[in-house]
Amino acid sequence: MIITQTPLRISFAGGGTDFAGYYNLDGGCVVSTAIDKYIYVVIKERFDDMIRVGYSKTEMVKDIDQIEHELVRECLRKTGITKGVEIATMADIPSSGSGLGSSSTVTVGLLNAMYAYKGKIVPAEVLAEQACEIEIEILGKPIGKQDQYIVAFGNLRCFRFQPSGVVDAELLDIDPEMKLRLGESLMLFFTGITRKADTILSEQKQNIQDRVATLDKMKKQAEELRDCLLAGKADSVGETLHQGWLLKKRLAGKITTDDIDSLYEAALDAGAIGGKIAGAGGGGFLLLYCLPRHQHSVRERLRSFNLKELPFNLERDGTKVIFNARR
Repeated sequence: MIITQTPLRISFAGGGTDFAGYYNLDGGCVVSTAIDKYIYVVIKERFDDMIRVGYSKTEMVKDIDQIEHELVRECLRKTGITKGVEIATMADIPSSGSGLGSSSTVTVGLLNAMYAYKGKIVPAEVLAEQACEIEIEILGKPIGKQDQYIVAFGNLRCFRFQPSGVVDAELLDIDPEMKLRLGESLMLFFTGITRKADTILSEQKQNIQDRVATLDKMKKQAEELRDCLLAGKADSVGETLHQGWLLKKRLAGKITTDDIDSLYEAALDAGAIGGKIAGAGGGGFLLLYCLPRHQHSVRERLRSFNLKELPFNLERDGTKVIFNARR
């Protein structure tokens, strides 16, 4: 039996510049971090040749081609496992429409677990590359590359997406006290709205050529935030989130709604410096940067909207095997 633990993520700046339609022009840049909320993947050998897959439903099939869970199906193909296994996935948060990168977290965690099941140690960059291949090239999902890389590598990082397709993963090795301040100033609230990210992302992808100027500004924000963090300016995250959210809303029509705008304005009025809807937008989690002295006020204000807070910390590690009992 193998169990992997793969972190979810939040991004601070540059989201959207990790789409091939943009970074193929002049490169993209994203600053993001893993968080201590996870998706777990369990894989174990069966006594027969059947394949059992457990998630929100249970599948029992004789052949890989019969598997409905497309990520499980393609990861099995990629790793060369063809029969006689049980696979289960479990998440710390709503696994659909959260905006915390859960789809890519599942893919990276599946690949890591399956390779470990076969006795192979695969580096983070290979897991990320193969997850991108599965999600973007094979399954045709309208997404970028940032999620796969941050959940594979972990920690706080700046990713540069080169026109050649190469991805540079820079660890932002900031002072521990500053990292603590950063973590203490971040808040997540579940809006209660889940949505199909593909719809929003498809529109965003189609709009890339008409939004190059906006994406250029978002890339510049990511590069500037990287410099600020390395210079010890943690609070720059708050203003960057705010300015980035204003830009992000221009990328597609359903990234925000009147209800979401009301939530965000209420948080700012209560003392938050900045924030955004995590992921594609349209629902999921509201990320805020708020100094600790104002957080009680923000909690009280958002409680009136019936939002549930998700306490979290920054995560040092990327995907990893946490249990390995091979026979």
